[in-house]
Amino acid sequence: MDAALPAPVVIAKRPPVNKWLVTISVSFGTLMGAVDTSIVNVALPQIRGSVGATIQEITWISTGYAIALVLVMPFTAFLGRMFGQKRVYLVCLALFLAGSFLCGVATSLPALICFRAIQGFGAGALQPTEQAILRQTFPPQEQGMAMAVFAMAVMLGPAIGPTLGGYIVDNYHWSWIFFINLPVGAVGLFMVLSFVHEDEEILAANQVLAAEQRKHIDWAGIALLCVGVSALQYFLEEGARDDWFDSRLISACFLIAVFAIAAFVIRELRAPVPAVDLRLFKDTVFLSGTLIGAMMFAMLMANMFLLPIFMQELLGFTATQSGLALMPRVLVMMAAVPIVGRLYNHVDPRIIVATGIFFFCVGAYEMSSLTLESGVPDVIGVVAIQGIGFACLFVPLTTAALTNIPRHRMADATGLNSLLRQIGGAAGLAVFATVLDTYGKEATASVRTHLDPTRPEVWARMQSVEHGLRATGLDATSAEYGSHAVLDGIARQQGMVLAFDRIFLLAGIAFLFVLPVLYFLKVNRQPGQPAAKAHLEH
Repeated sequence: MDAALPAPVVIAKRPPVNKWLVTISVSFGTLMGAVDTSIVNVALPQIRGSVGATIQEITWISTGYAIALVLVMPFTAFLGRMFGQKRVYLVCLALFLAGSFLCGVATSLPALICFRAIQGFGAGALQPTEQAILRQTFPPQEQGMAMAVFAMAVMLGPAIGPTLGGYIVDNYHWSWIFFINLPVGAVGLFMVLSFVHEDEEILAANQVLAAEQRKHIDWAGIALLCVGVSALQYFLEEGARDDWFDSRLISACFLIAVFAIAAFVIRELRAPVPAVDLRLFKDTVFLSGTLIGAMMFAMLMANMFLLPIFMQELLGFTATQSGLALMPRVLVMMAAVPIVGRLYNHVDPRIIVATGIFFFCVGAYEMSSLTLESGVPDVIGVVAIQGIGFACLFVPLTTAALTNIPRHRMADATGLNSLLRQIGGAAGLAVFATVLDTYGKEATASVRTHLDPTRPEVWARMQSVEHGLRATGLDATSAEYGSHAVLDGIARQQGMVLAFDRIFLLAGIAFLFVLPVLYFLKVNRQPGQPAAKAHLEH
C-alpha cells in the first residue's frame, strides 16, 4: 500500500491593505529625508557658533550627509533582496531617527559630522524604496497618481526645508531642526509596521535572486562604487569652494571618481550577479527618463539655491520673507501634481514633459527680468509658473521611466533613478554657483567702466553721497572716501543683478537641450503587451 502523500500546504494570502494607507506610511521617511537635505543650510551660522567651527569646516555637515545619502541609494535593491524590502526601510528609517537625535545633542563638530553621516545612511534607502513600493502597490492604470504622491514628497522637501529651518532657528534652538524629525518618524515607523506588507510574488523572486547574490557577492563592484560615488560627490560639493582644479585635492577626487566609476561600469557588466544592475539602462525609456530627471533636478536644486540668495542679498528680504515668497511654488505644485497624475493615463508623457519644459523656460525668462525694484508679487508670479512646470516634469518622468521594468527589478531601477537625480542636483548646484561667481565678476567689472568720475551724472551722484556723509559728521577726507566706497558697492550690486539675470536665462536655455531626448520617452500603452523586455528579466 502506497504511503499517503502529504497534503499540500496552502498559504493564506493576506487581505490587501488600502493603497492610500501604504502611500501615507512610506511617504513620511521620504519627506523627512528630502527636508533634511536643505533645512540645515539656514542654520549653519548658529551651528558654527555653537561648535566653534570655521566656515570651511562647517560645510562638512552638509557634505557628509550628501555623500552618505548617495552611497546607499544604488544598493537599495541589493539590501532589499538580502534582508527584505520592508525590513530595510524600517531599519533605515530608525537609523535616520537615531542620527537625528544624536545630531540634536551633539556638542562638537566631529560628532555632528559623524551623526549627519548616520542620518544620510538612513535617508539613502528611503526614497528609492518608497518609489518601488508604490509602483508595486498601485495597479498599472493608477501609476501616474502613485508617482504624483511620490513627487510631492520628493519635491516639497527641498521647497519647505529652508522656510521651516528659518522659522525654527529664528524662534528656537538650532537642535530642533533635528528633534522635529522624531515624532514624525515615530508615526512613520508605526504605520509602515502596521500597513506595509511585501508582495508574495516579489518576495519569492527576491529569495531566488538573494540565493544567487549570496553565492557571488560583488565585493569589487561595491568597493568601486563606494569610492567613485564618494569622490564624485565630494568633487561636486566642495569644488566651487576650493576653486576646482586649482586644488590638488579636488583634482585628485575628480580623477579617482572617473577611474573608479569607469572600472565599476566594466565590473558590473561582467559580474555574474552585479550589486547594481546597470543592464537596466538598455531600456531606452528608462535611460531617457532617468537622464531628463537628472537634468530636471539640476535645474530644481540650482533654482532653489539661487533665488533665495537673490532675494536676501539683493532685494533685502529676510530668510522668513524669502521662504514665504517661495511658498506659492509649493502650493501650485501641490495643486497641479494630482491633476498631472490623472492626465498621465490619457496624454502622451512626452507632451506633458514638453509642457513642463515650456513653463520652466517661461519662468526662467521672467526671472531674468527681475531687478532691484522687484517685490514679492514679482517673485510669486515667477515661482508659480515654475511650480506648474516642475509638476508637469516630475510625475511623467518618474512614471514613464519605470514602465518597462519588471516588478521584481523595481528597487534596482528606483535606486539608480534616485542616484542620478541626486547627482544631477549636486552637479546643478556646483555648476550654477561657479558660473554665478564668474558672471558676477565680469558684470561688476563691466559696470565699473561706466562709473567714470569725469562723467557729469557720476560726479553729481558722488557729490550727493559725499554731502550726505558730511551731514552725519564725517570729515571731508572720510566723506570723499566713503562716496567712492558707496559707488563701488552700487557697482557690485548692479553687477550681481546682471549676473543673476543672465544665469536665470541660461538655465532656461540649457533645459531646452533635453527636448530631443523626449523622442525616446515613448510609452507603449497597448494592452496585452509584455511589461518588460526579455533582456531585463535576468
